[in-house]
Amino acid sequence: MAMAAIDFQLLANAGFPPATFKPGEVIFAEGDKGDKMYVIRSGEDVLSHGGIFGEMALIDGSPRAATARAATPCEVAPITEKSFLFLVHETPFFAIAVMRTLAERLRRSGGHG
Repeated sequence: MAMAAIDFQLLANAGFPPATFKPGEVIFAEGDKGDKMYVIRSGEDVLSHGGIFGEMALIDGSPRAATARAATPCEVAPITEKSFLFLVHETPFFAIAVMRTLAERLRRSGGHG
């Protein structure tokens, strides 16, 4: 996972305009449209610096399954669907890193694999 986090952090610093959140502020709410994923540039939600979140709803087009809140002052890089598709197409390693993150989360949630 550490290798993927490093790559996602490089992505976060690659010119995507950041969004900032205060502790306790909602980044997205359960049921919201999943039109972006996020890379944490600084601070924490339930993840930490360099992690990604929000990718599942972006990938399958479903509404958000959970609410994400900033645990600390937080700066994130929102990745739109258009940018995500470009990155998957042009950078296969990015796609592999996202798949590894999803696989790790599935295993932790009790899924098999």
